[in-house]
Amino acid sequence: MQSLLLLLPDFSLILLGAVLRRHLVEVEGFWTGVEKLVYFVLFPALLFNALASAEIDPGRALPLFLAGLGTMVAGFVLGWLGRGLMGLDAMGFASRLQCAYRFNTYIGIAIAGKLHGAAGIALMGGLCGAMVPFANVMAVGMLARHGQGSLLRELSRNPLVLATLAGLLFNLAGIDLPAPLTSFLKRLGDAAVALGLLAVGAALRWAMVGGRWTGSAWIIAVKLLFLPALAWQIGRVLGVEGVAFDMLVLFAALPSASSAYILAMRMGGDGAGVAWLISATTLLAVPSLTLWLHLL
Repeated sequence: MQSLLLLLPDFSLILLGAVLRRHLVEVEGFWTGVEKLVYFVLFPALLFNALASAEIDPGRALPLFLAGLGTMVAGFVLGWLGRGLMGLDAMGFASRLQCAYRFNTYIGIAIAGKLHGAAGIALMGGLCGAMVPFANVMAVGMLARHGQGSLLRELSRNPLVLATLAGLLFNLAGIDLPAPLTSFLKRLGDAAVALGLLAVGAALRWAMVGGRWTGSAWIIAVKLLFLPALAWQIGRVLGVEGVAFDMLVLFAALPSASSAYILAMRMGGDGAGVAWLISATTLLAVPSLTLWLHLL
């Protein structure tokens, strides 16, 4: 019950976003604007501020990074093994495969802050930011094989990648941000969490299009159950401990990211199927994340 109560405020914002989208603010352009604001401005500001001011210990960060990367690669492989269950063409499969390993950073940051405060936000932000390029490499690489798109172009203009690199560079250079700038970035970051979760709720879609239900069930099980269990084992083997271990398991247990839908649509993929999987993993993440938080 304590774990569920910890998640309740954040998932209530997701539910509120879904209700607002359907009953109050039905203009599609409004929510598209909110998503762009969060993705290109607010969330990069949160990541940059968290990483620029965090105390980064390379000896502890490297095992966490390797464990996160190993977990995500495992999600790609497990998702690939379920191809025969999906009943999709190559492009449809490449689109939905993303949902087996991509992660919703907005939810991750919100839960990390509730669980471990600023330290949790810095570690989760750093881990998610470091994994974004690899997630994009795998997703864009698969989609580009069957559609249109440039891997280097997608990575070079990804705001989360750029914000992560900039924050790490500032941190390593030992530059102290001026107090007014820090306060400005903090306010943007505070807005990022609330608006990001509302946008997640507004983006929920339930119209299942194509494919077999067994394939969708496999992707959901990989994302919400198998990956956190693997992350737990990988983290223990690599010696990840304390707050970093909690962040690793929660990172693996996060529902699929809305960026998977955006990428699939931009590259001519199966946007409708991806949207359904994102919605399903987001809804089912309430009991699954409650379970993992309880175990932690």
